[in-house]
Amino acid sequence: MPATYHTQFGSIDRYEKGRVEIIGDDARHYAFSNCFEVAANARPYEKIVTAINQIYVLETLRAEGESPWYTCAHDEFALCMDGEVEIHLIKLDPGQQVQDQEKNGAQLVAGEPKGKKMGWMKLSRGHQGMLPKNTAYQFRSASPSVVVLQTCKGELSQERWADICQTA
Repeated sequence: MPATYHTQFGSIDRYEKGRVEIIGDDARHYAFSNCFEVAANARPYEKIVTAINQIYVLETLRAEGESPWYTCAHDEFALCMDGEVEIHLIKLDPGQQVQDQEKNGAQLVAGEPKGKKMGWMKLSRGHQGMLPKNTAYQFRSASPSVVVLQTCKGELSQERWADICQTA
């Protein structure tokens, strides 16, 4: 008789700490982190890297309250893993856009964003939104929520491997 499996999706308030099960290898060759655990232990809107592939990263954010305004020279994608998050968008005037269009990662917008309001989107668990390049975006969440950003590693990306990964 085949084994029966039950998938249980975690949340910021209820998750089971996962682990990598190694067969015939060394656990030091692998990294494992849990976005819910990372968000539960983070300050709001820290961009904590939880996966990396060359210049590309997944960043986990604890969305709570209002974030600063960010912008980026490339598109980013936000995936809501838990809770509910609004993302407000403004198409930036050329003077506030990232001047070096080859620069990777999000940057803080200096002062209030100036440009045309594009509207906002509301994401809940499993919903994904695109954050277009040269657009200011701000996250807003009434209660702690979890967002995973697909982006490129930048100045605001924080690597905390020793704190978030299984090491043995």
